[in-house]
Amino acid sequence: MRRTKIVVLLATFALVAAACSSSDDTADTTVAAATETTVAAATETTVAAAADGSWCSSGSSAVEADSTAGAGDNLLIFQWQSVSQVNALLSNGTKDLVAGSLVSEPLIEWAPDGSATAALAAEVPTKENGGIAEDDTSITYNLRDCVLWSDGTPFTSADVVFSYEYCLDTATGCSTPPPATVESVEAVNDLTVKVSFNTPQPFPFVIFSSYQGGPILQKAQMESCIGAAAAGCSEQNFAPIGTGPFVVTEMRPEDTVLYAANPLYRLASEGKPFFSTVEIKGGGDAEATARSVLEIGEGDYALNLQVAPEILLPMEAAGNGRIVTSFAADVEHINLNQTDPDADPTAEFGDDLSGANPYFFEAPVLHDALSIAINREEIVAVAYGSAGSPTCNIWPVGSENSPNNDDLCTYDPDLANSMLDDAGYLDTNNDGVRETPDGLERSWDYVTSTNAVRQTTQELVKRDWAAIGVEINIQNEDAGLFFDGTCAADSCIWKFFTDIQMFTNGATNPAASVYLDTWRIDQTPTADSAWGGGNIPRLHSEEFDALQLQLSGTALDDPDQDALVWATNDIVVRSALIPLVHRGNVSGISLSITGYGEPNGWDSEYWNVEEWGRG
Repeated sequence: MRRTKIVVLLATFALVAAACSSSDDTADTTVAAATETTVAAATETTVAAAADGSWCSSGSSAVEADSTAGAGDNLLIFQWQSVSQVNALLSNGTKDLVAGSLVSEPLIEWAPDGSATAALAAEVPTKENGGIAEDDTSITYNLRDCVLWSDGTPFTSADVVFSYEYCLDTATGCSTPPPATVESVEAVNDLTVKVSFNTPQPFPFVIFSSYQGGPILQKAQMESCIGAAAAGCSEQNFAPIGTGPFVVTEMRPEDTVLYAANPLYRLASEGKPFFSTVEIKGGGDAEATARSVLEIGEGDYALNLQVAPEILLPMEAAGNGRIVTSFAADVEHINLNQTDPDADPTAEFGDDLSGANPYFFEAPVLHDALSIAINREEIVAVAYGSAGSPTCNIWPVGSENSPNNDDLCTYDPDLANSMLDDAGYLDTNNDGVRETPDGLERSWDYVTSTNAVRQTTQELVKRDWAAIGVEINIQNEDAGLFFDGTCAADSCIWKFFTDIQMFTNGATNPAASVYLDTWRIDQTPTADSAWGGGNIPRLHSEEFDALQLQLSGTALDDPDQDALVWATNDIVVRSALIPLVHRGNVSGISLSITGYGEPNGWDSEYWNVEEWGRG
């Protein structure tokens, strides 16, 4: 494992920029040794200069030389899915995205109730304040004045435009590339950015919002890391310069991230953040992580407690912490690879759709039979309890929860057997395993992350599918590698080099149109895109793309809105996905932590960490 230590230097406004690291292709003692890289941090001189306010157009800075920010102790966070990097634009995995949210900020964040709040934007754009065009073809952001990067240089519109251009180059490998509906992003002046659309967008917060796809990167640090060069910029990705409440001081990939309070944070004059340091400690499993906070009381926060309720609830009874749960749009689901993992190139479509999976691509009967053979009620009862409910939709939210897929959720192994018989999946040698219509006796690899709840789910699905003559080989991968947005290992979910995989997807804002945009054809991860893009099962449907484009241009109060969401959702869940459980985000928090508020299912669980304190 490569260990990168960030040495916090005494510096002034001058940025000490580390050059992009060269790639290492040998694993020797030199690579394993600590590699020092520099990142500028504010000193007393820097803070004093910033507090002067002369650099700020308003003449009044939020920075105070005698601020009480960072006067608290260490905040210890356990994430059993270890952090791989801190550049949130290059990762789709929650473990990395939340780690990045301590450092990098978007223009707009989403509160627990789904409402928009201003982060780096001075206010949330609306039609009333002139921020959203009357015809929905543009949105204009006025940026907060007097905001500094953690190296002491001013944040401006140039950084916002750069962050768009950074992800516009598909070779960079951003996990959430800009939507095709974005025509341009331009700096009107140093503190104003205009986003123009090629079609009206009634929900215009399609970029620069939320902790996924929204964080703003510093142009000065990252401008040499666009495109193919991004792969060699591990030092920048491990310690991005940000505007958030903390700065990275040390990064050990797949292990630990250490942070220090950012004295140049825009709320420092209010004594925020309270904590002087943060440690995100990875490793172990969900159960051990839960026990550390809830039962033993040795930590402050435990993220993503996918733990059976009969194990989790007694831990809470120990009296050291409490369980916090939020429901948004998170769905534990099975992906059926629409491409052939045995083809060359692996798991990619050719121009003529060569490389299609010979069994799962355009195979509605097999898909539906596999779905109705699963006893979702049992999975919820055994593995989730009150933190889950059965679903057959990927967007199970309110009135937009499609009523058209109830048949896929009806547990009926007899019907599943009959459907497979009629489709030519027969067990001619009576060994309990069906042959495919081409006469082959085939088993499929079914992989997920290492986690007790997921292994229980795998065992239940394997039993249910065996009852209809379908054989699977269950496998599990270390969560740190499975959800590693850098895709350094072939086991990462974006490469999808197996037949079947299982994990949870969730939205990062309350707009169905933005979330469903994930499954567009041009969002398919490929080697050429450095495995960026969210269409992991490789759904290839021009009908879906057309419906999604129509949905993105439909007003939220349009009578046809719900029906369009249903239709778009239905294409996904009747071809490339088998949804299983609408699950809550379950975490554990120490009773000593104050200022937490309500758990947030729409944004980073650390979205308001600057408000946290210790009672």
